[in-house]
Amino acid sequence: MLKDKKILIGVTGSIAAYKITLLVRLLVKQGAEVKVIMTESAKDFVTPLSLSTLSKNEVLSSIAQNDSWANHVALGRWADVMVIAPLSCNTLAKMANGLCDNLLMAVYFSATCPVIAAPAMDEDMWQHPSTKNNLQKIQSFGNQIIPVENGELASGLIGEGRMAEPETIESFLQDFF
Repeated sequence: MLKDKKILIGVTGSIAAYKITLLVRLLVKQGAEVKVIMTESAKDFVTPLSLSTLSKNEVLSSIAQNDSWANHVALGRWADVMVIAPLSCNTLAKMANGLCDNLLMAVYFSATCPVIAAPAMDEDMWQHPSTKNNLQKIQSFGNQIIPVENGELASGLIGEGRMAEPETIESFLQDFF
């Protein structure tokens, strides 16, 4: 069902970024063509080398890279769907309020494809009224949200805020298509 689908994954700075390596692998095994964009802070959690190896495509993280321009408009038009996972609280706020200060946001704001987000944050951040407001706002823009899971969080707390597992995201995408 994902064969020949063009999936653009945006990775943000969250400990849950480690799950994206498995997601990329699952999607490629299903026959999807996967391209990855990372924020600079995402590189603290997972390497571009890992994601480029698994996706079989160069990982992009800035508008200008290796003396060439990462055409954010073309990327946003190339994809059948854009998945932002993990969606950090910071990137959520940028999406909700029109802040465009990195390649991922430039692609998001110029994307003509549907956008699906898988949030990941600690429970207190997840429960904050500002987060709830921002989620409602981006949903009103037409974005879909994959629900967070309940469980052990990076802080050691148990609660809501865990990013959905890669298999759950893959299943969501299969249902989407």
